[in-house]
Amino acid sequence: MKYIVLGLGHFGRSLAIHLTELGHEVIAVDKNLSLVEQLKDKITHTVCMDSTDREAMTSLPLKDSDAVIVAIGEDEGASLLSTALIKELQVKRIIGRVVSDLQKAVLQAMQIDEYIMPEEETAERLALRLDNIDIIDSFKISDRYSIIETKVPTRYVGMTLEEADLTNQFKVIVLTTVQNITTVVKGKNVESKEASGIAKRGTLLKEEDMLVLFGEMSDIKRMLEKSD
Repeated sequence: MKYIVLGLGHFGRSLAIHLTELGHEVIAVDKNLSLVEQLKDKITHTVCMDSTDREAMTSLPLKDSDAVIVAIGEDEGASLLSTALIKELQVKRIIGRVVSDLQKAVLQAMQIDEYIMPEEETAERLALRLDNIDIIDSFKISDRYSIIETKVPTRYVGMTLEEADLTNQFKVIVLTTVQNITTVVKGKNVESKEASGIAKRGTLLKEEDMLVLFGEMSDIKRMLEKSD
């Protein structure tokens, strides 16, 4: 897949490097030439460019990218201007970086529904989520083991955990299943998640549920790939 990362601060460079290591084509953009030169051997492509410059930005393959991530954090003005520009250029998927409540409100006003808060989501977690669209969230326990939240693979919908037999097939343990719950608070729909408790052999896997898995990332990926 092809990703464009705007901003090569600590978060942006870490994200771009992780995505490159995962085998994706990454175009990383920053106006700091020394930073761009420093990272050119670690990222697929690095470009020295002002992401608020419309003419310069139109030279990038924005519409061919699977997502553009605005990782600029230090300069909120540049971050918002860059986001507004790529929104105007009709990029199909924009992920904005949020460093303040005001910035979040402005992104929501611009109808940017997908954003990240680096204090809550590490670059490595976002890279993993972008690497596999079925992974909703992840938490690394150690160098080997992770906890992953993912959609119930289509081939297992309607099965019990005993029938799916994920542990024997893939060495993956299902910790629990999670449902999205919508409640109305003061006339507004509020989304929340509710876990079903410790998973049992008879736990039924439903299409709208999510699985919380424990295992080695290679085994979890193998399970998801085989389920496609």
